[in-house]
Amino acid sequence: MKAWVLNSIGNIEFTDADMPLLMDNEVLVCVKAAGICGSDIPRVYKTGAHKMPLIPGHEFSGVVTDVGKAADKGWKSKRVGVYPLIPCGKCSPCRNKHPEMCRDYGYLGSRRDGAFAQYVAVPETNLIELPENVSFEQAAMLEPMAVAVHAMRMVMGGRGNPINLDAAITVCGLGTIGLLLVMFLKEAGYENISVIGNKDGQKRRVALLGIGENMFCDSTVTDASRWMNETAGGADVYFECVGKNECLRYGVENAKPGAYIVLVGNPYSDMSLDKDTYWKILRDQLVIRGSWNSTFYPGHSRYSDDDWSYVLKWLTDRVITPEKLISHRLSLDELGKGLILMKEKKEDYCKVMLVSNELDKS
Repeated sequence: MKAWVLNSIGNIEFTDADMPLLMDNEVLVCVKAAGICGSDIPRVYKTGAHKMPLIPGHEFSGVVTDVGKAADKGWKSKRVGVYPLIPCGKCSPCRNKHPEMCRDYGYLGSRRDGAFAQYVAVPETNLIELPENVSFEQAAMLEPMAVAVHAMRMVMGGRGNPINLDAAITVCGLGTIGLLLVMFLKEAGYENISVIGNKDGQKRRVALLGIGENMFCDSTVTDASRWMNETAGGADVYFECVGKNECLRYGVENAKPGAYIVLVGNPYSDMSLDKDTYWKILRDQLVIRGSWNSTFYPGHSRYSDDDWSYVLKWLTDRVITPEKLISHRLSLDELGKGLILMKEKKEDYCKVMLVSNELDKS
């Protein structure tokens, strides 16, 4: 098969690779659509993967073409989305239905071969069957959608104390996760949403989601902290989707007493707090919540309580339309073009998607 193999940091090549060898509990998925995640860029060019050589790619969907000896034969020919985190099932978080916090997990595309290939081996417990009205492109966005929903449910219901629909909410960082978070917040009934971004393309995209121009702050031309105070009036809930010190500071400085600060973005570098910021957290009794990955329960249904079932229900009912965020569609052999686009940021993009030539858009 053809695959993109990361041999070492900065050295990724499109080449012939061996077909995956299935373990007894695994299935073979023919990849139909795969998204490039922002985390793939440092993985390829800066930090490397946990082991190399390795095939990256963890946001994907496809069709099951073969099954292992112990896997359910009923999966064959099914259209599927895939939860990329492979929990151990034995540690305390796993036993308490928090696989996203597993202490000894595997991960498709970073700890074992992933989806920037024609085929990938997947544990059958990581599969989610797709309804016929969910396309492969939409299903390849299940993972980032579930990450956004996981952060939202930390404080908006499902986890912690539900926040009133009239709460003042600020989302800082308008990459794919931030935009999906805005999309889900709007559909959940929250209207008092302000956003902080740094690109004209982001301004256009949030406008399509119903965010007025007066509720968008371009942090490259406006002091975002002052804007939050004077325009947005502070925040009851602040989602930090960037992973930078200044973005965390915006939220803490302008959080209302008792507000929630939800940390979503992967850190770009060391994070630190000055004394005044720390005092603000203490005196206003702010709640700092970390949000990592998403929950998925094997054997789920669309009525289960995990994040993926929540997302799939909204997707099946056509409440959410994540495909609106796809800015570029490339073939598998064009992955290098997509990686460079996202690394150098020389043109506007949002979600860059690899699609199979045989893509079924039903």
